[in-house]
Amino acid sequence: MKVSLSWLKNYVSIDRGADELAKALTMVGLEVESVTNRFAYLQSVVVGRIVETGRHRKSKQLTLCSVDTGQRQLPIVCGAPNVRKGLLSAVALPGTVFPDGTVLSAGVIRGTRSEAMLCSEKELGIGPEASTIIELDDALTVGRQLPEALGLDDPVLEIDLTPNRPDCTSIIGIAREIAGIQKARISYPDYSISDNGNDIAAMTSVTIEAPELCPRYAARLVTDIEIKDSPDWLQDRLLSVGLRPINNIVDITNFVMMETGQPLHAFDFDQLAENRIVVKTAHNGEHFVTLDQKDRQLTDEMLMICDGEKPVAIGGIMGGLNSEIEPTTRRVLIESAYFNPGSVRKTAKTLGLATDASYRFERGVDPKGTVSALNRTALLMVEIAGGKLVSGLIDENPRPSVTQPIELSAEKTNRLLGTSFDAKQIRSLLESIEFTIEKQTARTITVVPPSYRVDITRPEDLMEEAARLSGYDHIPLTHPKMPAEGKPMPKLLRVRNRIKQLMTGFGFSEAITYSFISGNACDMLNLAGDDPRRQTVAVLNPLSEDQAVMRSSMIPGLLGAMRHNLAHQEKNLKLFEIGKTYLAQGADQLPGETEMLAGLWTGARRHPSWHGREVECDFFDLKGATETLLQALGVAEVQFSGAPDDLCRYMRPGYTGRFHCGDQHLGLLGEVHPRVQKQFELKQTAFIFELNVDQMLPLISERKSSRPIPRYPSVPRDITLIVDRNMQAQDILQRVMQVGDELIESLHLFDVFEGKPIPEGKKSLSFRVIYRAADRTLEDEYVNRLHAETTARLVEEFNALLPA
Repeated sequence: MKVSLSWLKNYVSIDRGADELAKALTMVGLEVESVTNRFAYLQSVVVGRIVETGRHRKSKQLTLCSVDTGQRQLPIVCGAPNVRKGLLSAVALPGTVFPDGTVLSAGVIRGTRSEAMLCSEKELGIGPEASTIIELDDALTVGRQLPEALGLDDPVLEIDLTPNRPDCTSIIGIAREIAGIQKARISYPDYSISDNGNDIAAMTSVTIEAPELCPRYAARLVTDIEIKDSPDWLQDRLLSVGLRPINNIVDITNFVMMETGQPLHAFDFDQLAENRIVVKTAHNGEHFVTLDQKDRQLTDEMLMICDGEKPVAIGGIMGGLNSEIEPTTRRVLIESAYFNPGSVRKTAKTLGLATDASYRFERGVDPKGTVSALNRTALLMVEIAGGKLVSGLIDENPRPSVTQPIELSAEKTNRLLGTSFDAKQIRSLLESIEFTIEKQTARTITVVPPSYRVDITRPEDLMEEAARLSGYDHIPLTHPKMPAEGKPMPKLLRVRNRIKQLMTGFGFSEAITYSFISGNACDMLNLAGDDPRRQTVAVLNPLSEDQAVMRSSMIPGLLGAMRHNLAHQEKNLKLFEIGKTYLAQGADQLPGETEMLAGLWTGARRHPSWHGREVECDFFDLKGATETLLQALGVAEVQFSGAPDDLCRYMRPGYTGRFHCGDQHLGLLGEVHPRVQKQFELKQTAFIFELNVDQMLPLISERKSSRPIPRYPSVPRDITLIVDRNMQAQDILQRVMQVGDELIESLHLFDVFEGKPIPEGKKSLSFRVIYRAADRTLEDEYVNRLHAETTARLVEEFNALLPA
């Protein structure tokens, strides 16, 4: 935002130079990006005296001049009617850059050389006069630079405002900050109007049909105006902040917006059907032509200002072409309103239409400043445009703004800032920027922020104000005051970090994929129609069709990562990802979130070398890694068993297993189904697992356990059973551990065999049992008897046979 120093001085006395002021503003949180002189481009324009004049041989309208510029006399061809011998005027030397960007150079005009230019006010951007050259006071020194001679020194500060400071999007807003810095008083313009009557009520009305989007709308009516150019001072003010003058009415609304921060709009009252205003939302697909002559398509979420028949403005953004101020306009209805910031921001973004008004409304203007800005505008229109103010004011305010008091503790302020303020000092600082103190005790003060400070809502905001006004550079350096012991990390985060550590230790690489997946990912995974994972959460504004819904499974992301790597000739992959999955819960409920862990292994388990050929990974490689992970995490009593084919349709039938703890399902592991492999365009087999970390969390023990190294030797024995082919070895293992003696230290399957001499429909399972006692050496006779009892019990319970 550009701020003219001369404009600021209308409201506050400034006791320092522009550079020092810029530094002071930066130190209170208003970063000044640059300080420039508005008239710096006039440094190559000097005071010159016309010493001789003569007729141009080829044109009666041109005059040949010899002009003294202080260093030498230059020939200049001039067409102004007031050129004459002895006149002091402004001489632009070669290299001068004019406000419109034109660069002056010496040249030939109608056959005569001209080495400089005698300038008008408009050509130099210092006034509206264009037909005559500038006539300067004879007392000025020839050769002196024009800005110095005329006192044209107006520094302009360009301030980079943060979104939380809408109160500073105005000259008065910056003046308030300067007043706070200097502990000075601010001088406000006169906003008062004495209404003797209410004639406006009989001439127009305002109806608000969408109060949630427009809580306040005020209007005044001015008649008998004359549309013309604005006076020089008004044009100069607008030019100083980068605005282009248009006509007196439009310029007045822009001037008041820049002065107060309240955007306003002027309607041609005679163009309003039924002479009334209706504030309501648009219809879907409705079209509206704005002042920039562009046709805009509207939605039913956009707020429109309408007359009795049609829209005439987009609320808070831009007026319509159908009610603009024209040279024939005689009656003007002035709008001053408060629009919902979120609504203005969304509409401006949807339409791709950013304006000075939307910039302010979407940040939040002063909800109580509408009438004062409206009065200021009406008074200026009476003064400048010769208008007559219709008595009375329309001020529809269905949802009045209420500013809540905030209690601030001096002790807490000092603890957080590292300062030593008392309540009296804090009060003084806040009162310097017009905060009201409702109540004060020795330790606390109750503060009511001004209505224009919409960013102040809590005690911490007040602390920040105290810190910046006292000067951040004045806060002493201290060590942070914090507890000696930090807050313990939640168990989920600890487990997540442990999983990442273990998986990378197993040779897996962590993948981080988007939480968004394609809308047809569930079809690509071949999920059943009633699978809960089909209850996906749609993304309102997806970046692309491939990111249309929130992921309900981690598997699509890993398969996509695999496809990407295969395309780049990376064929040996071990990937894992831990993160959230999302399921829709209902129309009025937030989506359910579940912490999941997924892994993928494809390609070679062992690369070819001098001591062996390449070996492809298989189902049991990933199963072993997953079981080791669960064991390292301390998941108690986890079991692995075959999974029904319909439990996970994106895994190959017969090559799928599930992890569970009793009846509690923890996850699945298996080979990617060939159909799914084709859907994801994968050209090699992959093995995957997916575990529910939230389900595992209560089962994970973080307690470290240890036991002494056994002093006595173990005694191994083998059991071979011939059982039905569909019998699962896991069932036998579990039963042995349940019914076996406490001397059984471990048990594992080491051989499976089918075929002759094993009977048809049967298979042979061989287990190794390790016996050990903690307090003695076991005798063979005792172990043999115990082993025979265990074997007999298994033969009976599982209807098994012993090999011949």
